[in-house]
Amino acid sequence: MSWKSLDDMDLHGKRVLVRVDINVPVEKGEVTDATRIERIVPTVHDILSKGGTPLLLAHFGRPHGKVNLEMSLRQVLPALRRALMRTVSLVETLDAAEKLTAEAAAADVVLIENIRFHPGEEANEADFAARLARLGDVYCNDAFSAAHRAHASTEGIAHHLPSCAGRLMQAELSALEAALSKPERPVGAVVGGAKVSTKIALLENLVNRLDLLVIGGGMANTFLVAQGAQLGASLVEPDYLDTARDIMAQAAKAGCRVLLPIDGLVAREFKAGAAHELVLLGPDTALEPDQMVLDAGPQSIGQIEIAFDGLKTLIWNGPMGAFEIEPFDTATVAAARSAARHTRDGALISVAGGGDTVAALNQAGAAEDFTYISTAGGAFLEWMEGKTLPGVAALGG
Repeated sequence: MSWKSLDDMDLHGKRVLVRVDINVPVEKGEVTDATRIERIVPTVHDILSKGGTPLLLAHFGRPHGKVNLEMSLRQVLPALRRALMRTVSLVETLDAAEKLTAEAAAADVVLIENIRFHPGEEANEADFAARLARLGDVYCNDAFSAAHRAHASTEGIAHHLPSCAGRLMQAELSALEAALSKPERPVGAVVGGAKVSTKIALLENLVNRLDLLVIGGGMANTFLVAQGAQLGASLVEPDYLDTARDIMAQAAKAGCRVLLPIDGLVAREFKAGAAHELVLLGPDTALEPDQMVLDAGPQSIGQIEIAFDGLKTLIWNGPMGAFEIEPFDTATVAAARSAARHTRDGALISVAGGGDTVAALNQAGAAEDFTYISTAGGAFLEWMEGKTLPGVAALGG
């Protein structure tokens, strides 16, 4: 789809309403991870350099349309000022935003208090969206992570103003289009995590678009059991065995090769350093009732690394095992480092995101070498599932 960027907009002397995601973790009044704040800096600086005044619209937590001072954006104001290195004023009400004081108007950037304090936001009320639009001359959406929500500040407002994508949104869309819409082939994906039930739509969409699908983590157990394996106390979803078989059949029909673990680390306790043994995995595997598969083994890692050698594009979502506890992070770390090495060598375009993915890749020391890592969570997954994201669709309207 087509959408405009900041390069396509005349911003000189304009008030630019910028939807951002600065919903960051806060403990005891202090921001503990400013990544999302840091990622909006290029957009804000570009607007300022083009002579525009950024008015930031953002949410914090889930106040459900009511004022809740525990979810005030005041808590992120110091971190925002540090990241932008500009003066930022907080405007606490829309009435105040409509009639900015001289002090607020003199600031480089205006931050409007938590947009979700208003019931019209999540309901995407037309009158509320129109009221927001009257605050500015141009609308810029830089919150891809909220683009799967049809809210007033992410979707409704775009119908009232000239609209564009911010730099972060632009980077997200470009990376995702390169990975899935127009990928260099062969294209593969790593899909891991605990449960098949949370990834059905993702898997069904991917098997029809990929050349290779690597399934790992707890969800691989369900696929193995669907083939006849008996995996003891391993995490398995019995209600989704038919689903797993259907996905395998779809993949075969579409010509998508599916890799499941062929060996694994098995333990009787879910804890770091638990005694474990290596077992072969397949339709004939029969574990004891108290045994559980917690990670893929060295043969599985080897087949993944060989498969990566032939790829041009890789999408990654979810860990390959219980990566939170050693030594059951081994497969995740090894596979991630292999993908990072191929990317570093210029042989692979690698895009990752969703759930525990960022934490897993950071733990592996591989994140910096991936082509692009999305922090968008739900929006990343819905895009990969083939769904239309309201906040993105509105920019092309």
